[in-house]
Amino acid sequence: MTTTGADPTTGPAAPAYTEHSLDALRHSGDELADATVAELFARGEMGKFNTLMRWFSTAGQELPEGLPDVARDYLEATAMPPSWVDWGEMEKARLFFIDNNVHVSTALSFASMPACYVVPHVAKLLSATHSLEYPSRRMAETGQFTVFLMQPNAFEAGSRFIPAAQKVRLLHASIRYHLRQENRWDVAGLGVPICQEDMIGGQMMFSIQVLDALHRLGIHFSNEGADAYFYAWRVVGAMLGISLDHMPKDLDEARLFSDLYMSRHMGPSEDGVRLTRQLMDLYEEVVPGTVFDPVVPAMIRYLVGDTAADWLDVPRSAVWDSAIRTAPALLGILEALEDRSPFAAWALDRLGHYTSVFELSTLTRGRVMQYAIPEHLKNDYGVTSAKPRLDRWTPPPLTPDPA
Repeated sequence: MTTTGADPTTGPAAPAYTEHSLDALRHSGDELADATVAELFARGEMGKFNTLMRWFSTAGQELPEGLPDVARDYLEATAMPPSWVDWGEMEKARLFFIDNNVHVSTALSFASMPACYVVPHVAKLLSATHSLEYPSRRMAETGQFTVFLMQPNAFEAGSRFIPAAQKVRLLHASIRYHLRQENRWDVAGLGVPICQEDMIGGQMMFSIQVLDALHRLGIHFSNEGADAYFYAWRVVGAMLGISLDHMPKDLDEARLFSDLYMSRHMGPSEDGVRLTRQLMDLYEEVVPGTVFDPVVPAMIRYLVGDTAADWLDVPRSAVWDSAIRTAPALLGILEALEDRSPFAAWALDRLGHYTSVFELSTLTRGRVMQYAIPEHLKNDYGVTSAKPRLDRWTPPPLTPDPA
């Protein structure tokens, strides 16, 4: 993890992303985390590490006695955020999240996760760590991680975010370890599992694709808010082992990377269909009754588009697919109420907060997710193939494919 040096956004311009440059990123993982995980497994200490780490959940907490030396070295090396962090930008990102928490949750659930599932090799990787008995685990971990990130003390002693980031980074390294050790990563040309390209791709799904989904929902927010939200995920990327030399510096570079990444890899897969079905079932269970069950697939289809939705086998509904298109107008009315009435703004913010809390508590079942490092993968795993209106953020228009 980069923890020294000047703000990377002021450095020399990164080269334009190309098929060749992204191909090169497929052969790089995360040197520090990979070495840590390899040593823990070589010494047979991963089980001991997981047990002790259940008691390590807040930043600044004394590391457990008996922790393997290699793990202690890793945790000490990654205990601080990058030195280049602009805390003013991070506070803007936090306020952006507070103002849009329920909308961000919607975008993460119904746009970002399906975007992951529409990349076949990513869907296969996610299948390796999904529990069939607990399909909400991935959403619970993602939601909890985002909530930890957006707390006022996220990078201070007593917060839960930094330990969560440290564990997630090792989780990714452990999956790389298992797949390579067991020769189960046999997709031709895809290089290292959870490589730098895929890690940056995931960063795009939780940043710029969230902003795109908010725009599609008709949520008004400023360029400043969009920049700050993306900046927060740049910080997260650095803490999760993404190379600053290749990470997009701003939203323009993020757009270029995201578009090229998705065009390179997206397509249909059985794993993508299965994970999407689990996602829809999960949220249909959250909402009592069955009357509103079609809202979930309609929202996914609206946010990811018909092509991706068809690949994921998202059901169509003439009634609900049309009804969901009224969401921007309805949300616009609520935003107008916020602008005109301080009480309405307060009430809607509280409603959004409690809605997000209810959703997260349902997904986590009241538990704190531990991000444990898997000691083995599933046996059946295998890879075979206040909002300024004058400065409203708007994504660039779609560029038609050349004939």
